[in-house]
Amino acid sequence: LMEGWVGRETLTAKLPPSRLSLDPGDVVSLDNDGRLIDYRITRIGDAGARSIEAIRTDAAIYDLPPGQYRSAKLPGATVYGPAEIALMDLPQLDDAVPAHRPYAAVFAKPWYGTAAVWRSADTSGFTLLDTIGQAAQIGALFADLPSGPLNRFDHGNELLLDVSSGTLTSVTDTELFAGANALAVESAHGIREVIQFGNAELVSTGRYRLTRLLRGQRGTFDAMGKPTPAGARLVILGSGLQPLSIAEADLGLPWNWRIGPASAAPSDAIMQAQSFTPNGRGLMPFAPAQVRMRREANRDLSLRWLRCDRSLSADSWVLTDVPMSEATETYELEILNGAVVVRTAAGLGSPAFTYTAAMQAADFGGAVSSLSVRITQIGALGRGVPHIETHTIKESL
Repeated sequence: LMEGWVGRETLTAKLPPSRLSLDPGDVVSLDNDGRLIDYRITRIGDAGARSIEAIRTDAAIYDLPPGQYRSAKLPGATVYGPAEIALMDLPQLDDAVPAHRPYAAVFAKPWYGTAAVWRSADTSGFTLLDTIGQAAQIGALFADLPSGPLNRFDHGNELLLDVSSGTLTSVTDTELFAGANALAVESAHGIREVIQFGNAELVSTGRYRLTRLLRGQRGTFDAMGKPTPAGARLVILGSGLQPLSIAEADLGLPWNWRIGPASAAPSDAIMQAQSFTPNGRGLMPFAPAQVRMRREANRDLSLRWLRCDRSLSADSWVLTDVPMSEATETYELEILNGAVVVRTAAGLGSPAFTYTAAMQAADFGGAVSSLSVRITQIGALGRGVPHIETHTIKESL
């Protein structure tokens, strides 16, 4: 088209015999008002003066169109390494996320851009469940972590850990109480303890010392009891954490999972295969608190305790009533003699129980001066986190 458009102009001229060197096909330039115009000779007539016929041409129309610069060096192929994956049952961490949903954390270097989570009840027929757009911070304990106190700062322990990527920073107490700097570490019990840290100190490349700890957060103090060994894996509970879109009916089922780059099929060799059974930890009631006992005049023991709710709003400083996340308020109380359960009181509809003198005589041969109890709130999935405590009996108010 360009050639036809430029060729609309033709030229007819006569040249002297001295221009014998010109032949058809040669390109000549015509100076027209200071502008050179190229013409290609198509015909020459030799009869005295040389008569020529020419058609306009432009070499630029035969050039390649300008394009994006391409390096002479071929780009190297991106090779993804195996992903580091954590599938976790955790308490509810956000009001916008249903309490029963587990969480996934994925880290790969280089990052996939988008990771895919596939699920199947069998070893084939995987369906895409979720995608993850951001890598998580996954690490491991560098040293053992002993148990610590509850409901106050743990100043006696420090947490040494190595993280895969990113940085950790210190926060103020106000930010800490608002939920900042939380991590979940897999304990010796196989349960993940949620810990918050106020101070973070970089001691070497990728290694941090965390102090000013808050232990057993979100009702996970049942993960303590034994020291958490070095090498235990942990996940920073940040923006890279992905709640998995499962239904409550999926709880308790041994699902097979495939996790890897979203660009790969679930059968690809790069996909990580895992078996994981979600148990709905977010639906588990928290342990009761502040158990009190006193001796009545008739030698009965009066037990009282406070209900703790798993709802995030239960931690509010302005609500006058603690919300009720369970359908009913029900407790189970066990009287312990060492590790042996000597009496069980199930179906208690209020946070109170009377351990009569007759019961004490039947269980221990007479009135007791101290008593070990295990109190559990009952939820939709059964028993919650137990409160276990030994009390010395107060003889009067």
